[in-house]
Amino acid sequence: MSSRIRIGPARFPSRESPEEALNILLERGYTACEIDFESGFWMDYPFADRLGELALEHDIALSVHAPLFGFMGHLEASGRKFTSAVGALDRSAGIAAACGAELVVFHPGFLLGRSREDALDAVVEQLGTLRERLEGKDRAVTFGVEVMGRVRDLGSLDDVVEISRRATWVRPVLDFAHMHATSDGAFVDKSPFASALATADGALAPGAPFHIHFSDIAFANRNETKHLPYGDGTLRADPLRDALDGFERPATVISESPDERSSQAIRAVLEGAGKSSARRAS
Repeated sequence: MSSRIRIGPARFPSRESPEEALNILLERGYTACEIDFESGFWMDYPFADRLGELALEHDIALSVHAPLFGFMGHLEASGRKFTSAVGALDRSAGIAAACGAELVVFHPGFLLGRSREDALDAVVEQLGTLRERLEGKDRAVTFGVEVMGRVRDLGSLDDVVEISRRATWVRPVLDFAHMHATSDGAFVDKSPFASALATADGALAPGAPFHIHFSDIAFANRNETKHLPYGDGTLRADPLRDALDGFERPATVISESPDERSSQAIRAVLEGAGKSSARRAS
């Protein structure tokens, strides 16, 4: 495989200092990391500035996960919840700009009793308003909208690709644990992985990497229930590796596993990318 797969954790390994965090990432063999703001902001701008310097020096690809309440597509573009969401995405973009993060991951929101088409229209319209605000602050970074894990709500692969096509500064973020759940466990061989990657590939600009979330997953009634240690469920990294082998596009894979052993197991599998092709050629 000629392209590169970067791998890293979904949680920053230290909040004490950028230096300590980078040392841990390097010791563990990671080449990426997602900054975890899901529950709120814990990093200030001086920390982010220094982190960006170190990440650039050591070739670590950073991304930011916005707070969970930072979603677009509210019923009305006003009120406390909408204002809080815009503020969260604004600050996430500011931190991302300061540390040179590749993108800000956010959730697409909810149907809230609307048709899927009306909900998507609201998401795209509110993203446009947000973009104008970010451009005025010189923090108009790339955003990534994540595939969600509940089958009857907004956030399918088709939904996030549609948002990305209509808001061209937004990329689809493939969460294969979520897709495994909503497909009732269909992601067990290369084919569904390759199909999902091909769908996302069509919505990405040339050279932009796939951004992927991955972990083993428990699910019920086609809805996710919790992330599992690698090997406890039925989702495996081997078919993802083999599917990525068919694309020239680079990829950043973020492990959302609940323990370091699992993240290392996933890393070991993915770093075998290209070996299947080599075996076939020999």
